[in-house]
Amino acid sequence: MQDVALQLFIILFFVAIFAGFVDSIAGGGGLIVLPAMLIMGIPPLEALGTNKLQAQFGSASATIAYARKGHVNLREQFPMALMALLGGMAGAFTASFVPADVLRAIMPFLLVAIAIYFAFKPNLSDIDSQRRITPFVFGLTVVPLIGFYDGIFGPGAGSFYMLSFVALAGFGMLKATAHTKLLNLGSNFGGFLVFTLNGAILWKLGLVMGFGQFLGAQIGSRLAMRNGAKIIRPLLVISCLAMAARLILDTNAPYSLGWIIGKLSGA
Repeated sequence: MQDVALQLFIILFFVAIFAGFVDSIAGGGGLIVLPAMLIMGIPPLEALGTNKLQAQFGSASATIAYARKGHVNLREQFPMALMALLGGMAGAFTASFVPADVLRAIMPFLLVAIAIYFAFKPNLSDIDSQRRITPFVFGLTVVPLIGFYDGIFGPGAGSFYMLSFVALAGFGMLKATAHTKLLNLGSNFGGFLVFTLNGAILWKLGLVMGFGQFLGAQIGSRLAMRNGAKIIRPLLVISCLAMAARLILDTNAPYSLGWIIGKLSGA
């Protein structure tokens, strides 16, 4: 049994490194980590709670890396991160009352739409563009709404933050990525607090994976800062399409394509 436990820790540690790397650039780390934990036999509730713990290390690692290079001002953006935290808490509290099946069925289409936006929108770069909404209104409406979604379901939240920063706040790709990780940290921490109250966290595993997330996010954020939109844009598109495919083909998710095919085939 000790060998099995050690093997589980080692595998999920390296999974967390890869997830932290991808998430620090384009988001989508949750859809790498969660299936891996479920495959390794971790119960769904504990997998969700432990994911919120370990994901914070990746978000914090990337946030620190971006802040050190001046891509995000932590003091100025603290109120926005607080709104994300409150949204994440509200979403996590609501999760037990709202069926996630509806969100799961809608999500692939939204993720494909985001991928198409970033793939084909011209003039996407690291240079800021025209702002369509004031920072106050953005922080009061868009941020807690996405934070709420992150708490109640989660996959793709980083992509939604990215889209909002680019399309509404007028941020360049690198600046949007840096600010996305800060807000991800806020909404992850909000959900984490609720899961902690429910006792649904495997602390030892979460901390080991958190270290892996930290390492992966350091590598990913530095790569993003060196290459900017040249790497962020294609990886974001690939990440959104991969997340959409993962949700569509999930045979355990009601109303997904995989679930429908399974029903039709009598599985």
